[in-house]
Amino acid sequence: MSPPKPDQRSVLTTAFLVLTFIALIPMQAFGQGRPDSFADLAERLSPAVVNITTSQLIPAQERGPNMPQLPPGSPFEDFFRDFMERQPGQQGPRRASALGSGFIISADGYIVTNNHVIEQADEILIELFEGGELPATLIGTDPRTDIALLKVEPEAPLPFVQFGDSDLARVGDWVLAIGNPLGQGFSVSAGIVSARSRQLQGSFDDFIQTDAAINRGNSGGPLFNMDGEVIGVNTAILSPNGGSIGIGFSMSSAVVSNVVDQLREFGETRRGWLGVRIQPVDDGVAEALGLEEARGALIADVPPGPALDAGIEAGDVILTFDGQDVIEMRDLPRMVANTEVGKAVRVVVFRDGRTRTINVTLGRLEEADSTVAELAEEEDGAAEEAVVLGMTLTAITDDIRSDLDLAETMRGLLVLDVDQTSEAFEKGIRPGDIVQEVGQRPVATPSDAASRVEDAAEAGRNSLLFLIRSNGAPRFVALTPGE
Repeated sequence: MSPPKPDQRSVLTTAFLVLTFIALIPMQAFGQGRPDSFADLAERLSPAVVNITTSQLIPAQERGPNMPQLPPGSPFEDFFRDFMERQPGQQGPRRASALGSGFIISADGYIVTNNHVIEQADEILIELFEGGELPATLIGTDPRTDIALLKVEPEAPLPFVQFGDSDLARVGDWVLAIGNPLGQGFSVSAGIVSARSRQLQGSFDDFIQTDAAINRGNSGGPLFNMDGEVIGVNTAILSPNGGSIGIGFSMSSAVVSNVVDQLREFGETRRGWLGVRIQPVDDGVAEALGLEEARGALIADVPPGPALDAGIEAGDVILTFDGQDVIEMRDLPRMVANTEVGKAVRVVVFRDGRTRTINVTLGRLEEADSTVAELAEEEDGAAEEAVVLGMTLTAITDDIRSDLDLAETMRGLLVLDVDQTSEAFEKGIRPGDIVQEVGQRPVATPSDAASRVEDAAEAGRNSLLFLIRSNGAPRFVALTPGE
């Protein structure tokens, strides 16, 4: 007797349930599910977020372009002058107001916001979540990171929030933004970390990109992680129309917390200063220098300052700073800025095929002299010309210095023309640029450059380093000697 056949529908149902269970396992095991609600977190954090209203006295302005322009002596001249003077905003100074957000970081009333929220304000008023308003005093600002620190004098301790470690935030983590968008007051929006380590303009930028809704008025407000810690200060949005399209930027707490500590202690920032101009190390530069991999920060120039005093040279590649590896060029400015002024640090550089350690005592960036003296000792070369790797070069003479308004100490070769099919043109070298070094040695005549290129080609080198100065700014360019 044959065994009974199982019910086909029962088999399919069981198989479906098994497949469904299997399909759910990866989500449960590896994914972070969406929270059922952000309500508890928003309720706990909102009392530490404030609305900021600023006002500024705008002086009276002269007659604007819309004032009718009448010929002198016209019978209507007095009429139109009297009419325009009676219009709103045309009589004497007036007050303008602006809105923003901020958050309380201490029970005694320290508040963090954006510098652009309170910049040039005559009066700053803080609106608390639980009700009531308090006047605020400006403690200090840092335009480089767009951060400002305020202080209010409360009658009772205020609720506050703490900074978290933004370096632990991962792309895809949930975040919460609370602020005052478009003056609506105490609004909450949620999203995820869309990207990390974004740069917009400054050397110290470390922005978290998020799709949490951020609009005008959110500036200065906090970006929270799911532990209720501040990991960013909402600063900017990318938008064609001024409204949120899901691309917002928050300055990371890794930057902000250090700035706030300095503003709180000194009323100003005190950043370390190394005194170098740097550029990235790409594969061509690494090959030319003999580095095994493209990493670190290449020194393009060393003006007078701590680095020059310590013996750091143009062409060095900084690999570590004060015990921290410099993976990319952009790492170095933040490392230096976050280091105590006056501290003696160990800097490991790659030079002439080997590493060496140099001790540097840091200065203070805010006190650094912005004027850099150009130092050189070579004599003027003869006014000869030569074509080297597609570049027509000539020595810099006194006449050229005068015509181009160059410094008396400027030495090198002027680029007269560049073959548009050459590697030099492809890498951005243009007429008017100045070649100061070839193979990390100064050049005074076109023949110097040509002989260096010839020597490198005969030695079988794939890259040769040129120090180029474009519009006064130095940079290294790696070119192929055999081109």
